Amino acid sequence: MDRHREIATFVREVFGVRGTLRLHRAAFGWDLLRAPANLLLAPVFLIVKLLAGLARLLRFPRHAVWLGSRRVILETAVARAVGDKVEAFLARQMPEADPAVVRRAVADYVGVRSAVAEITTMIVLVALGLVFFHAVTPGVISLAGPLAEARAYGQAVDRFPLGPWLGRGWYALFPVSLGFWQVAGTALVLAVGASLVTTFAGVIADPVQVATGTHRRRIGRLMARIARAEAGAGLAREHLAARAGDLSDLALTLWRSLR
Repeated sequence: MDRHREIATFVREVFGVRGTLRLHRAAFGWDLLRAPANLLLAPVFLIVKLLAGLARLLRFPRHAVWLGSRRVILETAVARAVGDKVEAFLARQMPEADPAVVRRAVADYVGVRSAVAEITTMIVLVALGLVFFHAVTPGVISLAGPLAEARAYGQAVDRFPLGPWLGRGWYALFPVSLGFWQVAGTALVLAVGASLVTTFAGVIADPVQVATGTHRRRIGRLMARIARAEAGAGLAREHLAARAGDLSDLALTLWRSLR
């Protein structure tokens, strides 16, 4: 069996439907608390990676390696299970590889998979915004406003002294005013829900990436990098896409507030 076939077999076994369900059994536990913490730490992770890239560009290799090896994101049980399986596979395929290089490469691989989970959550939030509010909502902040407004409107209509029918007409002319804490409370609840979606997003994202060949190609690039004994792979596009979602979330919220 050649290496490409072995990679394909490994990917199907670990990230196929049955494999990813087995992986996510480990998520029932402390991962439910680590996930929301990691959402808050994600911007810090991006900054550290950008600083590492800048240090590499300015030819400070030791600083680049030190920054690139910082563990900003909390390791989840699912991420640990993925890392163990990938590392064991690489040990069988590349027994001559430098263990330190393998560990760093596997850590980057696991980080990219986590970023894909965040992107999956962003897609879910965008879909919810389009379906229920006919608006693009790439994150918790941009979705919190419309959701809080809809909830406040529903409560105001139900409590209108002259009945819900006249209440709908009244609040169509005079919109319900929202307090800061109403939006903040809604955002907090959404953030908890989004972190749970992110925790289990791999159940959907992994099989899709198996079907599209993404996991297979990513493993192939990982092995090529280890063969070249590269210390770091730079900032993956998946991390940039996830953080671009955060920035667009803030930008859309600011734009709607100014309007």
